[in-house]
Amino acid sequence: MLAADEIDLADLSFWRRPPEEREGAFLTLRQERPLAHFDETDLTGRSALAPPPGAGYWAVTRYEDLAQVSRHPEIFRSGQGAVSVIDLPPEMVEYFSGMISTDDPRHSRLRRIVSAAFNPRMIRSVERHIEEVAAACVDQVAGEGGCDFVTDIAARLPLQVICEMMGIPESCYDDVYRCSNIILSEGDIEYIPEDVDPVAAFLDAGQELTTLMHEIGEDRLANPRDDLTTSLLTTNVDGEALTHAELASFFVLLVVAGNETTRNAIAHGLWLLTEHPDQRAVWQADVDGVTPTAVDEIVRWASPVIWMRRTVGSETELRGQALAPGEKLLLFYPSANRDEDVFDDPFRFDVRRSPNPHVGFGAAGPHFCLGAHLARREIGVMWRELFHRLPDIEATGEPVRLESSFVNGIKHLPCTFTPAGPRPPVGGRLAGQVR
Repeated sequence: MLAADEIDLADLSFWRRPPEEREGAFLTLRQERPLAHFDETDLTGRSALAPPPGAGYWAVTRYEDLAQVSRHPEIFRSGQGAVSVIDLPPEMVEYFSGMISTDDPRHSRLRRIVSAAFNPRMIRSVERHIEEVAAACVDQVAGEGGCDFVTDIAARLPLQVICEMMGIPESCYDDVYRCSNIILSEGDIEYIPEDVDPVAAFLDAGQELTTLMHEIGEDRLANPRDDLTTSLLTTNVDGEALTHAELASFFVLLVVAGNETTRNAIAHGLWLLTEHPDQRAVWQADVDGVTPTAVDEIVRWASPVIWMRRTVGSETELRGQALAPGEKLLLFYPSANRDEDVFDDPFRFDVRRSPNPHVGFGAAGPHFCLGAHLARREIGVMWRELFHRLPDIEATGEPVRLESSFVNGIKHLPCTFTPAGPRPPVGGRLAGQVR
């Protein structure tokens, strides 16, 4: 186990360590340095567009402290950027994080409009369609006896659900998938070659998604449809509606947050169930009864989003440390989700864990994940379908993990299963391939 003075969260090599070593490091920080200060990563050597590193950040590793910061957005602000340690130009903040990188009053306005667009009728329609898409995703590979679980199953469900919600043409699915991978890659060379400027690649991917959404938004104004884009454009709350720029920014957020986090939770689920066959047996013995707690335990364990940033807005104190305006904090969700003061035996994977007040969707506060219900539904439906159609599916090799400090991602995960025969689609069309 690393000693406290050997831990450097700003060094990308730390995030290449095996998960158990990273968990051990956060255990040390929680016990010895729960509010530790780290330098910022210097990206100027790889990107001509990267700003120089700032003065560093405080790593919030205890559940209690993370919850306190999340409950007080009037002190701990998001508007200077929630998803980047370095201070990004405003246009990049707008591309990549939109609503989650805003403060009141704008944040409340955006959330009211978006929440109103997600009306009960639309939510019911989406929930019914999730079952159809999950069945189609599994049917595509059921006869093969094995596949890459991430690209062939886990990634396809949330991508198609989100794109169909927004009315994105199927011909654009691969481009949306490619752009979301680039935006969250943190420079991983599988998605951004070493000879490509990563910041330029992030900007280009954000601009591509923004342009796509502008085009679709213009079409929906002229030709309204029964989709979320039309609803977002036509929803008016207290005389206010989303602008085209806000719609595009929300789409990028939905694609990145909704697609990536859900697909990684599903992928982590297969690895966890393969590693813990006793828990798999518990879940499969009572799928309907155990699914709600199993889904939350997967999210707790995986913590797909590793951190979010807050910036101090006024003089304050946290865990006895004086904080001045402009200082940065990173809220480390995986560490909070292993906090011994909150979770009984936190390093045990338990599909029946209850209570489970995890912060895998963020802590309570105005920035709690708006799509948490949808994500839980997608994860649960996919695993019900897998248990029904491919009951012996299991991972056959180590996960290929994303080299990132921000997303606990799995890029590839080989799996095998007893081939299952085809069955007729249950409404709708089959899901498109994602490669």
